Amino acid sequence: MSGGGSAESVVQAAALAALRAVAGLNGVYLAPPVKATPPYAELGDLLSSDWSVKDRAGRELRLAVTVRDAGESNARAQTLAGAVGAAIEGLPRDLDGWRVASVVLLRSRVRGGPPGRWSATVEYRVRVLEA
Repeated sequence: MSGGGSAESVVQAAALAALRAVAGLNGVYLAPPVKATPPYAELGDLLSSDWSVKDRAGRELRLAVTVRDAGESNARAQTLAGAVGAAIEGLPRDLDGWRVASVVLLRSRVRGGPPGRWSATVEYRVRVLEA
């Protein structure tokens, strides 16, 4: 096992740090917040599967980030989702005990909810190998 912790905890910590640096968000949460002022982001549950190779442990992680916003149009939500995607794609390749092999956008979507409420979700696949 790597010295830095599980792949899931290390990637989640790196993703949180990257998302907290996105300008324009009023917060980043691991679950729907009780009180938050839009726009904010939610980092959803990480889905993990084995991606080991012959001589090293590996994980394939799926992570989804949803930007929640309020306004007349979805323009700001779309812009922030782009910034969130860039932050995820820019994750450091060397993490604590793990090395990021790839970061791939799987899908993105913008939806309207109740009048004036928007959500934009980006979902990524992150593959890591034990360092």
